[in-house]
Order: sequence, then structure tokens, then C-alpha cells
Amino acid sequence: MTVIPVGGEGFAAYDVVVGRGLLTGAGERIAPFARGRTVVVTDETVSALHAGTLTASLTAAGVRSEIVAVPPGEGSKSFAELERVLDRLLDLGLDRKDVVVALGGGVVGDLAGLAAALYMRGIDFVQVPTTLLAQVDSSVGGKTAIDTPRGKNLVGAFHQPRLVLADIDVLSTLPAIQLRSGWGEVLKHGLICDPDFFDWLAGDGAAGATGDPAALERAVVRSVEIKSAIVSEDEKEAGRRALLNLGHTFGHAVEAELGFEEAALAHGEAVALGCVLAFRYSVRLGACHASEAERVTRVTAAAGLPTELTQADVFSADALIARMAGDKKAEGGRLTLVLARAIGDAFLERTVDAADLKAFLIEQGAT
Repeated sequence: MTVIPVGGEGFAAYDVVVGRGLLTGAGERIAPFARGRTVVVTDETVSALHAGTLTASLTAAGVRSEIVAVPPGEGSKSFAELERVLDRLLDLGLDRKDVVVALGGGVVGDLAGLAAALYMRGIDFVQVPTTLLAQVDSSVGGKTAIDTPRGKNLVGAFHQPRLVLADIDVLSTLPAIQLRSGWGEVLKHGLICDPDFFDWLAGDGAAGATGDPAALERAVVRSVEIKSAIVSEDEKEAGRRALLNLGHTFGHAVEAELGFEEAALAHGEAVALGCVLAFRYSVRLGACHASEAERVTRVTAAAGLPTELTQADVFSADALIARMAGDKKAEGGRLTLVLARAIGDAFLERTVDAADLKAFLIEQGAT
């Protein structure tokens, strides 16, 4: 078991606990925050797999719990489901001393976290992420949000959890596509700032992409360490935290054009594709050597992740650019991208030329 602290000047410190078998003992760790009662927000699939273990652990620790289950999938990050969760919290009469527990992947964590941020102007919540992507990324750092037809994560709040419990054992229930999706975010962390980590992921660590528990645990720990260091320095993305969005501006545009249909492309797959495109565009701008982009492409493909736009669909370059202009990192209508000088050396480029980016996207298979 590894305990990784997260904390900065603007928010209270909390721990991310990574290990095996954590779910069975989760109640004792959550009890100090729950003060006797909690609501577990989950989705219907995760509820059937893991809610019984969690609620039994809470009961053993003297914590009463209620389950609120939402439909699985990105569609639950909506105003309608947010309202339903908030109505249920009101029905149950939660007060400011109670706590919400998010048991699930990134969708559940984002939805439950935003509900906790809004309820009575903010109550505590705990993240118990059950997907690889959520364990290495969305459960850490306090970003909570829902989607709108105009884009992903455009309505939300920064609301840090009090605790994160990342149980490696629950990853054994994931379908292969969800492991691959999470692996896209793992690769991203190495690409941002740790070339040695990326080297390991490209070699012995690659076993994690197919479910090896030891490799997964090491990958989760290092990913959380990287994200913790960045978030602790820059909670609200005023500076360095923006680097964590490597691949996301391209990836979110693709997801939006697909209507956020995970059946077409999972989030981590979109991020992986976005990272490949970001490295290729960096080469086009002369910031990065072509061999670096070629290696990123090879390692990404070896993990079973997409490396070409055409693997997802046929996209309009103009439509993709319009989506990218609406990204949260855009400023004054100017396109902003996270690019790279090399593997492990990402940077923020705030003066991207739209015409040049369109030409690049057409080269990559857009129309």
C-alpha cells in the first residue's frame, strides 16, 4: 500500500491511498469523515459489482449508508442526472456534516463531486475510483463537472475530496477497453514530465495495459505522484496544471463530434489519439523531433490505442477547430494547445494559428 499526499496553499491536504484489498476496509478510512452517515453515488453496473462490499465495510465501521445509482456512461454527466442526485440528497436530509462517497469511474466521480460541491454550498466527499482512468486521473485534483451539448466538462467546480481510495483489485472486473482507456492517461503522464516512466511503460510496464496487477499498481502510484505534484502547485489550472491536458484539446473535440458516445471511442482512447496528434503537430511547428512523435505513435499503437483520426470517424477539420476554440483553455477566442519538445517535456502554446491547424488536421485525415 502506498499513501500519496495531495495538498497546496489554497486547499486542505488529503491522501490518495493506492493498494490491493482497500474496498473491504474502506469503512474504517471513511468513518472519520462520515460522522455516522453517507450517501454512496455509483452507477448501476458498479453497484452490482462493488456496492455490497463497500456498504458492508461502512456498516462494520458504524456508518449508515444509502445508495444512489445512475445509469452507466457519459450520458449521466448531465443536468438531469445532477438534479436527480441533488434531489435524492435533499430527500435523505443530508446536512453539512455528512459526506458523499463516489464509487465508480470518472463519470460518477465528476457527477458526485459536483453534487457535493453544490449541496448546501459544499459538503465533503470521498472518491473510491473503480476504473484505471479514474484512479490515475479524474479522482485526484478536485475537478468536478458535467457535460453540455456544446462541449465536455464545461459546467463544474473545483471541489477537492477528503480522501481517495484506489483499490487495484477492483480493476480486475474491467473490460479490456476500459483498461486500455485508462492506459491512455497513464501514458500521458509520462509524456508530460517523466521520460523514465514512459520508458518503463513502453517496456516491462506494458503488462499493465492487459491487467497485470503489479504493473498496474506501479503505474497508478507513479501517475498519482505526478498529478499530485502538479495539482499541489496549481490547483485551479492557472499555470502548470494545464499541462495535464496534453492530448485533451484534440481528444475532447473528437469526443464532442462523436456525441460523447463511448461505444465509438472511450475517453482515454480519445486522449491517447490526442497525444499522438499533439506530438505530430509539435513536429510540424519545429518544436519536436520527428523520431519522438514516431515513438509515441508506436508505443500507443502497441497498447491497442488509436493513433489515426480515421480510426474513429471521418471528421470535418472546421468542426474540430470550432470545438477546440470552445475548449476551456482557449483565451479570447485564441486556440491553445499543450504541445511537446520531447517525451517528458510538454509546454503550453497559446498562439496556435487556426489556418495552419486546419491544414494539419486535413493531413491527418480530416476533410
